[in-house]
Amino acid sequence: MNYSPINLQEKLSKFTEHWSPKIVARMNDYHLKLAKVQGEFVWHNHPETDEVFIVVKGRLDIHFRNGKVSLNEGEMFVVPKGVEHKPVAGQECHILLIEPAGTVNTGDAKDSSLTAPNDVWI
Repeated sequence: MNYSPINLQEKLSKFTEHWSPKIVARMNDYHLKLAKVQGEFVWHNHPETDEVFIVVKGRLDIHFRNGKVSLNEGEMFVVPKGVEHKPVAGQECHILLIEPAGTVNTGDAKDSSLTAPNDVWI
């Protein structure tokens, strides 16, 4: 058993690419993933699961077909399963995602160039 804390800033310093979540921990059947995001993501949904967004640094807007939510540093939002959404960050933003292991970042979006490898640990 390793009793060392996970330092989010140290983990974030290990990569630069945007929209490519990296796993930092596993809790039961869930992965906790860090990502750096900037610009617009694709419209997508996750038909089988909710998705938690926690802003570690910066600002993130999550667009919905009928509105949006704006998250500042230290804020979080749970996107309910099956709800189509599109994250957008005007400036680089650092986020922590909590979702079931095996969840693809682009959900049901087909043939997206933003689909990230799904099992990358840092």
